[in-house]
Parts: sequence; C-alpha cells; structure tokens
Amino acid sequence: MRAARRLDRIPPYLFAELDKKRQAALARGLDVINLGIGDPDIPTPDHVIRRMQRAVENPAYHQYPAYEGSRDFRAAVADWYRERFSVQLDPDREVMTLIGSKEGIAHIFWAYVDEGDYVLLPDPGYPVYRTHTLLCGGRVYPLPLVKERGFLPDLASVPRDVAERAKILFLNYPNNPTAAVADLDFFRRAVDFCREHDILLCHDAAYSEITFDGYVAPSVLQVEGAKEVAIEFNSLSKPFNMTGWRLGFAVGSADAVHNLGVIKTNTDSGQFTAVQEAGVEALRNSPGDFIAQMCEVYRRRRDLVVEALNRIGWNLDKPLGSFYLWAPVPAGYTSASFAAELLEHTGVMVSPGSLYGESGEGYFRISLTVSDERLAEAMNRIEAHLAS
Repeated sequence: MRAARRLDRIPPYLFAELDKKRQAALARGLDVINLGIGDPDIPTPDHVIRRMQRAVENPAYHQYPAYEGSRDFRAAVADWYRERFSVQLDPDREVMTLIGSKEGIAHIFWAYVDEGDYVLLPDPGYPVYRTHTLLCGGRVYPLPLVKERGFLPDLASVPRDVAERAKILFLNYPNNPTAAVADLDFFRRAVDFCREHDILLCHDAAYSEITFDGYVAPSVLQVEGAKEVAIEFNSLSKPFNMTGWRLGFAVGSADAVHNLGVIKTNTDSGQFTAVQEAGVEALRNSPGDFIAQMCEVYRRRRDLVVEALNRIGWNLDKPLGSFYLWAPVPAGYTSASFAAELLEHTGVMVSPGSLYGESGEGYFRISLTVSDERLAEAMNRIEAHLAS
C-alpha cells in the first residue's frame, strides 16, 4: 500500500540514524552522555505539580476541554505578557492554548500556505518549520543565518518576486540551534518587511526566558503595530521545565489566532484542563527568582563548556540566550561525521548542524540540559579524543 506522495517531500531525518548509533553504543555498554536533546533536567516546580495533583481530582476536568483553551489559562497568559513585555492582549481574541508550541507551529502552515506558496525560513532552523512547509506543498526560501551577521537573516536580500509570493516569515530568537539573540530594532525591520509584502510574521519565542549577562529578550509584539501582522508562539516547557506537560500558547494577530483555531478545532480536542490549571499556577504564582535561579544554572554550564572548548582549541563567544552552544566542527569533518565520531569514540552525543538545514553544515550543537558533572566529563572525553 503506497503512502501519500507528500511524504516523499520530507527529507531523511538525519538524527534518526544518529540515534541508531546511540542505541548501538549503549548496547556495547558505552556510557553515553547525551548533549543532543534540549530537554531540561531541572524538575518542574513543586507548587505546579501540587496544583496539577489537585486539579486531576476535579471531575469537571474529565470531560472535553474548550478548543481554544480554558479562559483562566488564556487570561493568565495575557497577564504574563502585560507584566513581562508591557504588551496588552485580549484573552478572548488574541490568545490560544496549544498542546505545546510545536503543535501550533506545525498547524499555522496549514492555515496560510497553499501549494506553491513561498515560506521564508531561517537556515539553520527548527526542522518542524521546513517539514510542514513541504507537507503543505509550500516552497522553502531559506534565509541563511551566518556568523558574520550575528545569525540574523538578511531580509533585504529576499528577491521582490519571492517576497510577493511568500505567505509566512518564521523567526526564532533566542535561536535554536545557533543561540543567537535579536533586539527590538531587528524585530521592527521584520514587522515593516511583513507589512510591506502582506506576510504573516511567525515568531517562535520558546527560549525568551533563558537569557544571561543582563540581556532580556524582547517579544516581537512589543513593536508598534506588530499585532497587525504577527503571531508569537511560546511554551511553558523551558521557563518552567514542563516539556512533558505539553502546554504552550499562541498570541498576537486576532486573525491569525482565529485561522490557527480553524485548523486546531478540526484536528485536536484541546489540552487537558488540569494541565492548563497547572499552567495558571506556573504563570501567576511562581517565585520571582525561580527563572533567575534556573538561568544561573545554565549560565554556569555555558561558561563551563565554552571555557573547556576554547581551551581545547575553539574560539567561541558566550551566547546570551537559550541553553545551546553552536560551534564549528574541526577541519576535516562534516557535521555528521564529527557527531558520529564523538559518539563512537567518546560516548558523547551532539547534534550535527546539518540536521537544521544546509547552512548548519560545518557546525554542531551542544545542549546544556545535563548536570555540571556530566558536562565536565563530556568535555574531558572530547579533549582526550582530539588530543589522540
């Protein structure tokens, strides 16, 4: 039985092959240190867990949830945006609950992209952007993120005929995988570009709260008039260590939120209301220093890894956002061959940059979501292997 032809558009998933090698290494008894996955190792706050435990016992939550999300959660998101970004949101028209931000990111393409439409995507970038562009029949126009430009896309280089046929521009800052950050002036230029060409600006802000050294990440919605052209995706996964809870939200343009909702209501039945109640607890009642303390852990790990790699021979700056490090592979390697060699000979697993797009070739990504001790052990193993 032949699968749908749209699956033929999806490129091979390089990480799946690497994961096979990880499984083989584990089967040989190798102690694998997995720096390839960005899954926080710090637990969800206790008060959020307790709120969830109480909410699960509420029989009213055992029925289908509201498609757009509970009013309480959407109001908590709006209040958080007002306090964090000084952005005013209507919880009834400009906020939608998501089953994790990945779900909303995937669905927005289906609401806007027709066969043959261009989508302007960062390269390297989160693979979901490219995958769902292709599944929709859209055409990817890659925006190379290069070190010389601070890993920011050059919007002025987009040909006018491409811009006029584009439906979506995707941005993501602090960035995965490069760990680059953007300022409000860049977002102003992006909003102006999208307004000029009638493009929906989609901003993936999943790492907005993971920042260091005094840098505070802005929301694209802080730009005057941004809600006319922009929708922003965020999640409780990173700021509250709730990756497994699958709770996120989309905010911004009322039209975009509505159109996203058309896809969602015909695809899923919403997130369990008890999970949303726990999300309200996280957004409204978390201690003010919780995120700061968590960022201090990641800052310490960032410094540990950057200093270790620079001692070995790299020349890396310390990134200001996300819990990733983006580093060039040594001469003579591809991204995939370097990642495979590290796993085979050291048991350290990193993500090859080519997983994230053509412009990611020549780089690898390290996640800081393992303990300081394991990170130090990984750096020692890499140093010993390269020295040999």
